[in-house]
Amino acid sequence: MKAVSFTVPGICGQGLHFQINGFSLVYLCIAVLMWVVSGIFSLEYMAHYERRKRYYWFFWVTLAAIAGVFLSADFYTTFIFFEIMSFTSYVWVAFDEKKESLRAAETYLAVAVIGGMVMLMGLFLLQNLCGTLDFERLGEAAGEILKGGFAGTGRPIALGSPRVQLYVSAGMLLFGFGAKAGCFPLHIWLPKAHPVAPAPASALLSGILTKAGVFGIIVVSCVLLGADAGWGMLIASLGLVTMFLGALLALFSVNLKKTLACSSVSQIGFILTGIGMSCLLKAVGEDNGLAVRGTFLHMVNHSLFKLILFLCAAAVFMNLHQLDFNEVRGFGRKKPALLFCYLMGALGIGGVPLWSGYASKTLLHESIVEYAHAVEKLEAAGNLGPWAGDPAFWHRAEWVFLITGGMTVAYMAKVFVVLFVERHPSRQKEFDAMSAGYLRPLSSIALVAVSLIVPVLGLVPSAAMDRLASLAGPFFRWGGHMHPVAYFSLENLKGGAVSLTVGVFLYILVVRAWLMGKGDPRYLDRWPGWMDLENLIYRPLVRAFLAVSLLGCRAMDSLADALILAARKTTHSQVFLAGAMGGKRAAKKKGGSRGYRFARVLALALGRLRRSGSLVEESFSYGLMLFCIGLCLTLGYLLVAFFRG
Repeated sequence: MKAVSFTVPGICGQGLHFQINGFSLVYLCIAVLMWVVSGIFSLEYMAHYERRKRYYWFFWVTLAAIAGVFLSADFYTTFIFFEIMSFTSYVWVAFDEKKESLRAAETYLAVAVIGGMVMLMGLFLLQNLCGTLDFERLGEAAGEILKGGFAGTGRPIALGSPRVQLYVSAGMLLFGFGAKAGCFPLHIWLPKAHPVAPAPASALLSGILTKAGVFGIIVVSCVLLGADAGWGMLIASLGLVTMFLGALLALFSVNLKKTLACSSVSQIGFILTGIGMSCLLKAVGEDNGLAVRGTFLHMVNHSLFKLILFLCAAAVFMNLHQLDFNEVRGFGRKKPALLFCYLMGALGIGGVPLWSGYASKTLLHESIVEYAHAVEKLEAAGNLGPWAGDPAFWHRAEWVFLITGGMTVAYMAKVFVVLFVERHPSRQKEFDAMSAGYLRPLSSIALVAVSLIVPVLGLVPSAAMDRLASLAGPFFRWGGHMHPVAYFSLENLKGGAVSLTVGVFLYILVVRAWLMGKGDPRYLDRWPGWMDLENLIYRPLVRAFLAVSLLGCRAMDSLADALILAARKTTHSQVFLAGAMGGKRAAKKKGGSRGYRFARVLALALGRLRRSGSLVEESFSYGLMLFCIGLCLTLGYLLVAFFRG
C-alpha cells in the first residue's frame, strides 16, 4: 500500500505531520472496532453511574488521541497525541474516585508523566543529533551514524560520539514508550489500573493504549536502529523477562481483572520479543519476515483477545460487583453465549491451533529458532559478533517462550474452571437465575460478533493473516519477502503441543495443589505482598528524593533569610524610609499646607511600593527561581559540551 502524507501547519509552531500507511490503516480499523464494541457495551455497563457523561467525553477524546498517535509521521506529532492520550485515559482509572482507584490513578499518572518527560528529553537529543524527527529522514540519518565505530571491532566509541548520543536518545524514548506499553520494569501500573477502571475502559487500556507504546518502540527499533544487534538484544531480553513475569503474576492472581491485566503484561512481552528478533535477524543478514509478521499479528490478536476477555469480565462485574474468584465462581454456568465468547478469547490467547493466536505465536517461535540456527552458523564460521548471544542462550530463550505459553494456558484454564465449571457454595441458584437477563441483547450481539473473528482468522492463517501482515511490512522496514510457513506442519504443531502440555501440568501443580486451600476449596492469594515493585522500590525512592529535596530547600531558605537580614542591617538599611517618616512627623508639627502634605503622602506611598518590589526581589522565592534558571542553563551548557566532545 502506498503511503499518503499530509500536514496540518501552524500548530505548536512545528505543525502536525501525518501519514496513512498499511500499519496505521489496520490499527485505525482495530481502534474503531474496539471503540464501537466497547461503546455499545458501555451503554449497559455505565447506565447506573451518575458521572457517565464525563466518562463518555474522555472516551471519545481518547479515540481522537490514539488515532493521532497511529497516524503520526514524526516523533513531534506522536509526542503531542501520546501525552493527550495519557491524560485523558487517566480519568478512566480514577473514574469512581474510591481510595484504591485514586491510588492506582496516581501510579498511572506518575508513570505517564515521568515517562513523557524522559521521552521529551530524548526527542531534544535526537533533534539536535539528526536535525529532524521525521520517521523517514530519521532512518537515513541514523543509518549514517551507525556506520561509525562499534565496540569489539577495534574502533572504540568515543564517550560523546554521535553513536553514543543516538543510543542515549533511543534509550530515553524506550523508557517513555515502554512505560505506556507495560514493559518490565515499568509495568507496575497495569495490574493496578485495570481492576479499578470500568471494564470497557480496561479493554481499551489493555488492547489499544498499550499498542501506542509498542508503536513508538517499533519506530525506535525498526526505523532508527533496525540493524543494530546490541539494541535487538536489549529489546528481546526485555521481552523475555516481561512475558515470563507477567504470566507468573497472572498465574498467581485470584482476581479476575487483575489476571487479565497481568496477562496483558505477558503478551506485550511476546510482542517485544518479536521486535527484538526482527532487529537481530536483520543485523546478521537474515530475512526478518517471520519476526515482523509474528509481531504485527500478535499485536492485532492481543487487541482482539483483550477486548473479548475484558468484556466477559464486565458481564461478571455488572451482575455481581465482585471480581474475587471465590465470589464469582460458578457465575458462567448455564450462560452459553458468555461461555462461547470466553472460549474464543482464551483459546486464542493460549495459542491453540485453529485460533488466530496460534498463527502469531508460531511465527514468533519460528523467528527465535531461525535466529538460533543463524547464530550457530556464525559461531562455526568464527564471525559471531559481541551482541549476537551464543546458541545456548537462544535455546534457553526458546524454552522460556514455550513455558510462558504453557503458563498462559494454565491461567486461562484457571479462569475457565472458576467461571464455568465450579459451583458457588451458597449463591449458585441465584447465579443460575440470572441466565436470562445478565446481558442486554445488543451487548451480547456485539460481543459474540467480535468473538467470531478469532476462529475465522485462525482457520485460514495463510490466506487471512499473512495478507494482513504484508500491509504492515513497510512500516517495519521489512523487504516484503514472504517466507512460506506451514502453520499446521508436525514441527509447528509440536511447539503448540509442548505449551499445552506444560499448561496442564502447571494448572494441576500450581492452581489446584497450591492456590487452593487444603480442605477448603477457596482460592488463596499466595503471591508475597512485599514483592511489589511500586511499594518495594519506586515509592520509597520518590519519598527519599522528596525528603532530601525538602531538607535542601529548608537549608537554602535559612541561608537566604540570614543573608537578607544581614543586608537589611548593612547595604539595604532603611535610611530612606526612616528619613521619610521623620519628614512626615516634622511636617505635621509645622502644620504644612495641604499640597505639601499630599506630596509627602504620595512620596511615602511610592517609597512603600518600591520597598515592596525590593522585598520581592530579595525574597527566597525570587532568588531560588533565578538559581534554578542559572542551574538549568549551566547543566544545558555542560550537556552540549559533553556530547560535542
